[in-house]
Parts: sequence; structure tokens; C-alpha cells
Amino acid sequence: MPDTHATRSVGALVRRWDVVVGALLVVVFCGGAIGSPEFATASNLSFALGDLGEIALIALAMTMLVVAAEVDLSVASVLGLSSALAGQLWDSGMAIETIIPLVVVVGAVCGLVNGLLVTRLGLPSLAVTIGTLALYRGLAYVVLGDRAVAQFPPRYVDLAVGDVPGTPIPYPIALFAVLAVIVGVVLHATGFGRSLFAIGAQEQAAFFAGIRVKRIKLLLFVISGTVAAFAGVVYTLRYGSARADNGVGVELAVIAAVLLGGVDFDGGKGTLGGVIAGVLLIGLLRNLLMLGDVSTEIQSIVTGLLLIVSVLTPRLVSLLRPAAKGTTS
Repeated sequence: MPDTHATRSVGALVRRWDVVVGALLVVVFCGGAIGSPEFATASNLSFALGDLGEIALIALAMTMLVVAAEVDLSVASVLGLSSALAGQLWDSGMAIETIIPLVVVVGAVCGLVNGLLVTRLGLPSLAVTIGTLALYRGLAYVVLGDRAVAQFPPRYVDLAVGDVPGTPIPYPIALFAVLAVIVGVVLHATGFGRSLFAIGAQEQAAFFAGIRVKRIKLLLFVISGTVAAFAGVVYTLRYGSARADNGVGVELAVIAAVLLGGVDFDGGKGTLGGVIAGVLLIGLLRNLLMLGDVSTEIQSIVTGLLLIVSVLTPRLVSLLRPAAKGTTS
């Protein structure tokens, strides 16, 4: 006779993939602390978290998009365009206080273009943002070319690389924490958040229920572009260099973190807590590989494998559920 209690436990586990990712995060952290004396030091944790800043920020906007069954693959290119534009404007003598809001507005416009193509022309977001991925990166090279611009104001660089006093938490991660609380409340405790889940689960039913589907999706793309552009500013100041190729590949890490955190690529399912755990898990794994002198190529392979696992997991869970129910009946 099957152990129905154990089976139910397995079923509950696969239904809460975000809990599994949280557990994996704890295992990786403990394993890293035991295996590497440098891993759990305050300086290394500060570096590891700082290296996640842009990915974490963009993941917040991407979570809402994927919950609504859309995706934005152009975020890394918007980041690069933002960096290139910031560098060109700084090189021309414009004040950084003017540059930052200006490039953020440009990012919002990029998101607006994506959103209009998706919501007004009915094009799939995957295809649209693959196209704008190339378009925005090309514009970045038009703006700045192959040049690199440096020597940004030290007080702003310090905000991008410095820690909150008395902690190993970089300022960008502190900002991420504040925004994560806001997004978490919006996503899981407001009517707007419920609308996103409804759109992702069944867009047509959401429309007939009175939800302004197109308007909401357009807003999500604008938010995505805005956040990606701001992340471009952070990236530029953190590395102290504005380049058109900044942020190449960031979109893969963002999407891997969102899907690894349990957000279904088909939309309608997921938690922000799982995404945060996914972001931190990817960051810790990257840091451990870096401490082990593993090449960036291998790190990219690991990110790709995590992305594959993230896509396959919901499918495997959907197959396991009927089997688990069958054994308990």
C-alpha cells in the first residue's frame, strides 16, 4: 500500500517550486561557506550582491511581464543604449543630474515601442523584443561607437559601488529590497496584481471580466524599459565605464532567475519571493564559480543550463501532479 502521507508531501513540494529554490539557496550558501573560506566574508558577499544589482532590478519588472504571459528580451540592449547615451552626454559636458532622468525617459520610450507593437499590432512579444534587442543595441553603437567614456562623478560612483553603512549590502541592492517590497505588495495584495495573474492565466476571460488588458500590458513594457534604462545607469557607474556593449547577456540571467523562481513562462503563476530566491541563487553560483577561477564561458553555460531547467520544471510539475493524485486515490 503506498505511503499516502509521503506522496502528498511530494505533491505539495512540487506545487511550491519557490520553496524548493529557497531551500537550494540555503544549501548553496552553506556549501559555499564550508568549501571556500573567502565565500562568506563580508567583502565577498558585498561583491556578490553588487554584481547582482542590475539583474535584480530588471527581474522585478520582468516578473510582472511574465506573470502576464509576456516577455521582454530587449532589456539588456536598453541597458546598453542607456549606458551609451549616458556616456555620450557626459562626454559632451552635460550634468549627470540631467543625464540620469533623460536616459530613463529614453528607456521608457523603448518600452513604449515594444508595448505598442505587442498591444496595438498584436505581435508576439518574443518576436518583437528579439527584433528590438538588435535595434536598441545597434542604436547604442550609433550613439557611442566603439568608444568607452569614463571619469564619472565620484559621489555617484560611490552610490553604485558602496555599501549601506555598517552592512555588506550595496546601495543598489538596498534599493532593490525597497522596490521588491512594493512590487510584492502590488503583485500579491492588490487588484492590479490579481489582474496580471488573470491576464496570464486566460487573457480572453480577463478581457470579458472588464480588465483593460492592452493598457496594462503597455504599462508593463514601459516599466520594463524604464527599469532597464535605470539599471544601465547603475551598471555604467558601477564599472566606471560607458560602452555600447555593456550588459550583453544580462537578459538571459534575468529570465533564468524569473523562471527558476517558479514563474510559469505561460503566465498566470508564480511568486515574487521565488524570483528573489532565484536571483540570489544565480548570483551565489556565479560567485562560487568566480572564486573557483572558472572561466566566463563556463559561467555562461551554467546560466544557460539553469534557464533550460527553469523552462522544463513547470512541464515536469504538470506531469507529476496527475501521477501524485493517482497514487493517493
